[in-house]
Amino acid sequence: MSIKVVYWSGTGNTAEMANLVAKGIQDAGKEAELLTVESTTPEALAGETVYALGCPSMGDEVLEEDVMEPFVAALLGSVSGKKIALFGSYGWGDGQWMRDWVKRMEDAGATVVGGGVIANGFPEGGDRDLCENLGKELAGC
Repeated sequence: MSIKVVYWSGTGNTAEMANLVAKGIQDAGKEAELLTVESTTPEALAGETVYALGCPSMGDEVLEEDVMEPFVAALLGSVSGKKIALFGSYGWGDGQWMRDWVKRMEDAGATVVGGGVIANGFPEGGDRDLCENLGKELAGC
């Protein structure tokens, strides 16, 4: 079974986090499939029971508004009962966008694995471990 890791990245920081989540999935003995949000559809995830979503904080601590936000909004009707890992990078603020995203997915019935992993800028040091551990935890679902 392949676990999809779907992400949007503007600068490469969240893309690196996606790579690390995928590495954690693979280190745990599962197959990972990295996909940019532009290369898949909410309908393609509807049948999945476990997957990861990544998006950085944008603007006033919100999801990227042109691609990721509409994708997530379209997913909400199909996330109930799913196990979903959320991750993303930020450059300012305190992670409010992630707390909002976690609550939104939980309110729609999803179990958010790992509580939402964030990294300030490019993932370094302990942030890299957090991402890999998120992948391992997701693989165990």
